[in-house]
Amino acid sequence: MSELYSVSLATLVKELHLEVVYAATDFASIRITVDDVARPGLQLAGYFDHYEPMRLQVMGNVEMSYVSKLPSLDRRAIFDRLFSYKFPALLIARGIPAHPEMLEMAQKHNVSVLSTEETTSAIVSTIITHLKTALAPRITRHGVLVEVYGEGILLTGDSGIGKSEAAVELLKRGHRLIADDAVEIRKVSTSSLIGTAPPLIRNYIELRGIGIINVAQLYGMGAVKLENDINLVANIVPWNTQHAYDRLGLEDQYTEILGVKIPMYTIPITPGRNLAVILEVAAMNNRQKKMGYNAAVEFTEQINRHFDETQGKNL
Repeated sequence: MSELYSVSLATLVKELHLEVVYAATDFASIRITVDDVARPGLQLAGYFDHYEPMRLQVMGNVEMSYVSKLPSLDRRAIFDRLFSYKFPALLIARGIPAHPEMLEMAQKHNVSVLSTEETTSAIVSTIITHLKTALAPRITRHGVLVEVYGEGILLTGDSGIGKSEAAVELLKRGHRLIADDAVEIRKVSTSSLIGTAPPLIRNYIELRGIGIINVAQLYGMGAVKLENDINLVANIVPWNTQHAYDRLGLEDQYTEILGVKIPMYTIPITPGRNLAVILEVAAMNNRQKKMGYNAAVEFTEQINRHFDETQGKNL
């Protein structure tokens, strides 16, 4: 992911409300490409094998207490070697003041020094979460993303099949729009995808024959959402009488996006089918399955018991 995406250090400082103690001359152009941080414990003792200088470095109470007990010359030597690796920045947690030797070597090697009042564990967790989202692999898919009963449903299908119209009907029924036409999908973990809209078209829907509408203006801010997990894919297709569609739902279908398997329904449509209602049922059914209940399995077991009992009586 580091080969494709990066985060500006200045943006990270602004969004996480970090204090700049010393800004390197190239501060505005520094970019972070690794979604992890490092705490230079062993490095302060001189061990640099397997050291990762691409990461943001964080020093907390333990590291700062250790170097505080060292003679000034030793501190200068330690920071001289540490800053020579030219990592993106050094962040000091708990509002602990930077040592003069630290600032001296930071200026010598032109490496930024930051500070925060947050505890070390809290700021490390916040930074990692922020970077994993910002640096996540991503693609853009044609479709509509809506939130229905808390489930993120990605509507796919040919252009003009009725995805946007279904989204509008869902809006009328109290559900929310995340993206129309183009959905930016990010892989934030090995099993999670988050979808959002490109900023240029956020909150807008295109309806053929009507034009562009602003959902937030027309239905209120409660009808839109910035982003949402993608829990289900509903592939909308024209009804084909030659095709045998699944009527029981015993076999789960999946589609793969960025290496993540997502449950998928193929929904055939004909004039008169209420697609919005079908999608509501699909969302609730998907939630039930995640909670351990599968109506199709229960129904099949009930039928099997009925035939077993009937056969037993006949014997």
